[in-house]
Amino acid sequence: MECLSHAARSSSDPAVLRAIRMEDCNLAIWHRAAFADFAPLVGGEPQDLRFVGAPRGLADRLLRELASAGFGGDPQLHSALAEDAAQLARLFCAAMDIATFELRLEVVRTDSCRRFHADYVSARLITTYVGEGTDWLDDADAERVGAGTEPLRINRLAAFDVALFKGKLATDRPAIHRSPPIAGTAGGARLLLVLNPASRSFVDASQSALPPSRHLA
Repeated sequence: MECLSHAARSSSDPAVLRAIRMEDCNLAIWHRAAFADFAPLVGGEPQDLRFVGAPRGLADRLLRELASAGFGGDPQLHSALAEDAAQLARLFCAAMDIATFELRLEVVRTDSCRRFHADYVSARLITTYVGEGTDWLDDADAERVGAGTEPLRINRLAAFDVALFKGKLATDRPAIHRSPPIAGTAGGARLLLVLNPASRSFVDASQSALPPSRHLA
């Protein structure tokens, strides 16, 4: 496991996502290679997907949702995304010790979330299937942005990297990130998968190694 900054961990092993349980870790990154060209999915005008679910049966549900929402590409491409999302949901639930999650599959064509920010969640999983990955800041640059100055260095996830960002509900030092700028670039559309816990609680289980948070009700 590589320590990218005091608070960030990364590895080519998906087990790195469990590092989010560490009190001093606010960002866990699983580096992985691209395994498909999902660009055909964002052709036309597909509708974003958003629903609460559980890992079991997710792949089949996503196959139905992708078709009904107008996502392009052939059935094999839909299957590849659905199976990957189901795997990520299992990893997310294991890392967070939860049973259910909120899933969002979004086609981003504008500079949404272009400002550096922390999410008002306990933790959020993000991966980008098409386009540029999410930008994030190390500790020192997060402090610079918090003080109203510009960061000296902006880190960017690669497409297909999987990142688990700890949010404001879990720590006083959440992961600071943004969507990469699209306007004025040749970046085009992004296809983004986001997983959040389905409730405000950091965990649904009664026993957990996760640190308590004074932000939680």
